[in-house]
Amino acid sequence: MRHLFALLLLAPVTTVSAQMAVTADTLWTMAGDPIAGGVVLIDASGKITHVGSLAATTIPADMPTRHAKHVTPGLVDAHTVVGLAGYLNQPHDQDQLETSAPIQPELRAIDAYNAREALIGWQRRYGTTTIHTGHGPGALASGQTMLAKTRGTSVAEAIMDSAVMVAMTLGSDVSQTFSGRAPGTRAKGVAMLRAEFIKAREYAAKRARDAATPRDLRLEALASVLDGRLAAMITAHTVTDILAAIRLRDEFGFRLVLDGAAESHLIVDRLREAKVSVILHPTMARHGGSMQNASFTTLGVLHRAGIPAALQSGFEGYVPKTRVPLFEAAVAAAYGATRAEALAAVTIHAARIVGAADRVGSLEVGKHGDLVLFDGDPLEYLTKVCAVVIEGAVVEDGCR
Repeated sequence: MRHLFALLLLAPVTTVSAQMAVTADTLWTMAGDPIAGGVVLIDASGKITHVGSLAATTIPADMPTRHAKHVTPGLVDAHTVVGLAGYLNQPHDQDQLETSAPIQPELRAIDAYNAREALIGWQRRYGTTTIHTGHGPGALASGQTMLAKTRGTSVAEAIMDSAVMVAMTLGSDVSQTFSGRAPGTRAKGVAMLRAEFIKAREYAAKRARDAATPRDLRLEALASVLDGRLAAMITAHTVTDILAAIRLRDEFGFRLVLDGAAESHLIVDRLREAKVSVILHPTMARHGGSMQNASFTTLGVLHRAGIPAALQSGFEGYVPKTRVPLFEAAVAAAYGATRAEALAAVTIHAARIVGAADRVGSLEVGKHGDLVLFDGDPLEYLTKVCAVVIEGAVVEDGCR
């Protein structure tokens, strides 16, 4: 019986339920080694039904089929503000940071997300199909993040998860945002967050005892961090701020995702011991201020140390307001990360960190049919994106 089963596995596969086939000279599944001469089949629901060798797969003659030299999963931007921050760089399209108070975790990205924003299309044109977006760095707690697909004209068409993490920031960037107001120093900022977490813990206990307790949206959001429903994504660039974030995590037991982490390469052993994930700053971010010790080589350093790490487009205070994850991965590959590590940082590793690896980030049966078709090596400068597919629908077409 075992031998019969093995023969069946080796036999050509025909998936008549599929509505689209994508073939590639090199198929980067991100679930194993690349497949030379690979194929992906996607059904009418937009899910992947088959991934394998083209030589061992029978594609129905009438099935729409596309071919590219290289095919990857749709790219996942592990942290961005697009959809809240717009390309015009004017007050009316800059909703990523509310500066009326330093702690506002109750603010929801879904309430400000503009699916028609041009920067979303710009990201999609370069292969980004999933974004973890929301309120940006600069406040002790700036608001909640969300997961969205880079498609549609409304938040309802784009949304994957309405609340994923609470965005927080430690360090001098907060004092710059709230110049002349609290918090003024690093210690003050950490103390303010600690006090709010204590209030949230007490609030949750009170609500558990008495359901009639009046709701407090701010404490509700922080209580969701404490009970694990939301992660705390803390932007911390310097060693001082990274260690403060870990101490807060150890004290209150929440799930911590480090963001930015420009000096993470200086404390690799401590990060490995702390078992934290890192959404690393864009490789090409300007190395000044709290990021003065940032390095092009950090992604490779973290991967070699076994620390889960992803890349991001992040927040840019100048036009055109967003970086491109594909380009950031290419630079990381030029500075010590392997090609597979660089691609993983904008696909499967990013998907795992933002809690979407069951749906996106790799080409596997049952996952969303999100793919990027390239006319060459994805990380080469002259390579063009020729098509982008989101759940079986071609949303970008033509090599550009």
